[in-house]
Amino acid sequence: MIEKEIYETFKRGSKTYFYNSIFFPRPVKRDVFSLYSFVRQADNLVDSIPQKGAEFKSFCDRYERSYNGENTGDVTIDHFTELAHRKGFEKSWIDGFLESMSMDLTKNRYEDIGQTMIYIYGSAEVIGLMMSRILDLDRSFDSHARSLGKAMQYINFIRDINEDDKLGRIYFPFHELEEHGLSDLSKDSAYSNRRGFLEFMQAQVDRYRKWQLHAEEGYSAIPKMYLIPISSASDMYNWTADIIRRDPFIVYKKKVKPSKARIFLNVARKHVVL
Repeated sequence: MIEKEIYETFKRGSKTYFYNSIFFPRPVKRDVFSLYSFVRQADNLVDSIPQKGAEFKSFCDRYERSYNGENTGDVTIDHFTELAHRKGFEKSWIDGFLESMSMDLTKNRYEDIGQTMIYIYGSAEVIGLMMSRILDLDRSFDSHARSLGKAMQYINFIRDINEDDKLGRIYFPFHELEEHGLSDLSKDSAYSNRRGFLEFMQAQVDRYRKWQLHAEEGYSAIPKMYLIPISSASDMYNWTADIIRRDPFIVYKKKVKPSKARIFLNVARKHVVL
C-alpha cells in the first residue's frame, strides 16, 4: 500500500511521470513513489513563493537523522531513507540532490554549461541512478540512466522558461543567451529578438535530443515490465520537445504538457508493440 501523503505529493508534483509510473509493477511502484515524493517535497520548498529556506534546512536535518537510523515521523523522508539503504543508493547522490536544491535558494544564473551541469547532476542525473537501483538494472546502464535524467530535466527547463523567469531563474548557460543576442529569457526579450530566441531554442532542444538518444540506446537493458512506463514517459517528453520545436514561443503562452488521455493511450500502445 502506498501511503496517501506519498501518493499525493508525487501526483501534485509531476503529472507526466506520475501517470506513467502507476504502470510499474506494484512492489516497484511503491519504491518509485517513495523516491519521487521525497524529491518533490524538497523541490516544493525551494520553488515556493516566497521560498521556504528554513523549512528546507529542517527537511535536510530530518533527512540526516533518518538516514542515520532515527524515526523522524516524517513519512516521506523515513520511507525514502529505508529505500535508500535497501537499494544501495550512494549517499553522495542524495547529498548531490540536496545541494542542487539548495542552489535554488541562492543561485539564479549559470554562466556556462559546466555550471549548469553541476546543477543537473544533483537535480536529475542522480535520480536516474536511483531509479536504476530501484529496478535492479545492470551497472552498465548507469550512463544511460544519467542521460535519461538530464534529458528529462532539460526539457523541463525548456518548457518552464516563462515560469522560471518569474522566479528570477535562468538555468541555461548565460553565455549562450549572449551569443544569440539575448539579455535574459523574459517574454519581452524573446519577442524583441525573435531570430535570436528561435536559434537559441533550437540549440537547447538539440541538446535535449542528444541526451535522450543516448538514454534510449540503453533501453535493451530494461525488462519489458519496466520499459513500458519508462519509454512511455520518454515519449511524452519527446512530444513536448516536438511541440516546442515547432513553436518555441509557445512557452510564453502555456505550459506544454500531455493530457492524461494521451499518456494512457500511449501506455496501451506500448503494451502492444513492446
